[in-house]
Amino acid sequence: MLTITGREARQFILVRQGLLGRYRWTGKEGACRYVRQAGCIQFDPVDVCGRNAELTLQSRVGRFRKEMLEELLYRDRLLVDYTDKELSIWPVEDWPCFSSFRERSAEHGRQFERIPELEREALAYIREHGPVSSDTLPIEGRVFWHSSMHWSGHWQRDSLASRSVLEQLYTDGVLLIHHKSGSRKFYDLAEKYISPELLQAPSPFRDEASFLDWRIQRRIGAVGLLWNRRSDAFLGIGMTAEERNASFERMKKDGRIMEVRVEGLRDSLYGLTRDLPELERVMRGEADTGARLEFLAPLDPMLWDRKLVEALWSFRYSWEIYTPPAKRKYGYYVLPVLWGDRFIGRIEPRADRKRKVLTVGHIWLETGVRQTRKLAVSMERAVHRLAAFNDCDVEEPPLPEMQT
Repeated sequence: MLTITGREARQFILVRQGLLGRYRWTGKEGACRYVRQAGCIQFDPVDVCGRNAELTLQSRVGRFRKEMLEELLYRDRLLVDYTDKELSIWPVEDWPCFSSFRERSAEHGRQFERIPELEREALAYIREHGPVSSDTLPIEGRVFWHSSMHWSGHWQRDSLASRSVLEQLYTDGVLLIHHKSGSRKFYDLAEKYISPELLQAPSPFRDEASFLDWRIQRRIGAVGLLWNRRSDAFLGIGMTAEERNASFERMKKDGRIMEVRVEGLRDSLYGLTRDLPELERVMRGEADTGARLEFLAPLDPMLWDRKLVEALWSFRYSWEIYTPPAKRKYGYYVLPVLWGDRFIGRIEPRADRKRKVLTVGHIWLETGVRQTRKLAVSMERAVHRLAAFNDCDVEEPPLPEMQT
């Protein structure tokens, strides 16, 4: 078992995330490589200054543009939108890994009397007319059903029959998202875009325990270091504490994960054994740890376990988008600010796309952060990068007074 300092743990996670030093990924190919490393990145449709997945890539991938993600998803088909950590984006080569979930989804859908009939109608229409959304598919009526869309369990709802059948076929893997227009999803047949070898490949896992191990291992790799305890980093997996403990034990025993003690933390952390050389470079002071200033997305993999972030960085972040306005401490859409290996504050940017101007409502600095000229210049440059990313200019003056 390794014992490392808190700073070494922080730097290792940030180097692994590509948030320290020079950009380790560049352009569209780099964006795809990062998603492969992370396993998945979360999608959220809210677009205040870029959607969550776009902001996640923008903070790590040099010269990344929004259209690159669209191309990877809907032209190159190297990535897919599908359920994982809630609604996520992940590499298409992982399609066989989720076959057992798709089989369970199909079995679940067959329990509802109208679903098989609606599926036949929808598929016949799509084969003749091509991609559809729930409001262009000519199936009328409503369905009250238990959706199998979420990994955490089934839930009841009354919904349009067209939406219900499209979601069921999508979760079954028969349809995939062809493209999006704003928040509207257009679906088409998966067989038209995914190779038969991938589409028909059996699960690579011998049982559900092996599938669980793979999913936990993937989440550990996405963050860099995680502990064996209840964590939002494991959202969507749907496991008991006993199942999680057994999985960690199996992976420790066969050498897939390594246990790491961090000075000052009560619980051990775990990393992927294959990342040990990178951790050792950090410990020897040989890793590229040059400081950059980046704004992180609210659902960034760095923030998947906010209790771990608080334990390692003494930084507490809460996404207040669903908090009633009167109870918000900061604002509707506020991004953490990372400078070097420290979280130094929060920023409230907003892209006004009618005027093509990015505004910054507030900047809040953490206690003890000095307002230096270097910080002001780094912050202003990052704001200009975010504005260009949103095809906007920066409102003058570019920055409000920084608050502590």
